[in-house]
Amino acid sequence: MKILVTGGAGFIGSNLIKRLIKENHEVYSLDNYSTGNLTNEVKGCIYYTNDIESINSPAYFDNYDLIFHLAAQSRVQPSFDHPSETFRSNVAGTEAVCKYASKIGAKVVYAGSSSKHHDPSTSPYAMYKYLGEGVCNLYKKSFNLNVEVCRFYNVYGPGEALDEVNGNVIGIWRSIINRHGKIKIVGDGEQRRDFTHVDDIVDGLWRIGMANFKSGECDLQTPSSIEAWELGTGVNYSINELAKMFQGKFDCDIISIKDQPGNYRKTLCNDTTTQDILGWNPKDQLLYYINNL
Repeated sequence: MKILVTGGAGFIGSNLIKRLIKENHEVYSLDNYSTGNLTNEVKGCIYYTNDIESINSPAYFDNYDLIFHLAAQSRVQPSFDHPSETFRSNVAGTEAVCKYASKIGAKVVYAGSSSKHHDPSTSPYAMYKYLGEGVCNLYKKSFNLNVEVCRFYNVYGPGEALDEVNGNVIGIWRSIINRHGKIKIVGDGEQRRDFTHVDDIVDGLWRIGMANFKSGECDLQTPSSIEAWELGTGVNYSINELAKMFQGKFDCDIISIKDQPGNYRKTLCNDTTTQDILGWNPKDQLLYYINNL
């Protein structure tokens, strides 16, 4: 199968490409490297460097069977600093992908966010991910696009960004520890997060992408009534509990800083549809992962 991964040089995209190459697919990536990294490139994948909105240009027009649309500005706090850029990437970019896929008859798997379950007006990131889902639904209902939405929670694992701009809390703390600094707990630390290992995310994406394809790899037909595929473990931890795991591994110091806008009190996947229909089986690997860093 000929597959395009947008954001293929990023954290999740590069791990997904490894799986697709292993499954002997013909894989291409489109990434502007604003958050992606050359070190994430995978042998056997063909890489294009450009903004996602360029996807409709003749240079990339090809008969892909499947597009995994992962390219996005994926962090809450940077979206406050760059709301227009976040809109362009997360909304206009998604519309460009859907338009392109409808032209060539490709299936799209869109990387949404668990922020859909909260008030989207709390941050530009949440709002624009919400609107990105709306764009997908528009093209699904009005243009008959074969598109599946999946929702990520807090993804961690090999290849995660180790910096305070693009990293999640685990990547940020790892970066601080590498500099022998003190890890920072935002607010009271009782915010709870559903942490999902990237290997489980990749397996979920693969199952969602392959469903409906009668290629011998997966012969499942995805029900049209499913709004989105939830990719979370169903287990959450407080930030304070996460800090104790880090202290147990690194004996690090902790400081508290004031709360930040857009900081939800809880994320938790309580929908088992992906497990029930696609046989997806995520595992709670958080403590094991931290202890083996």
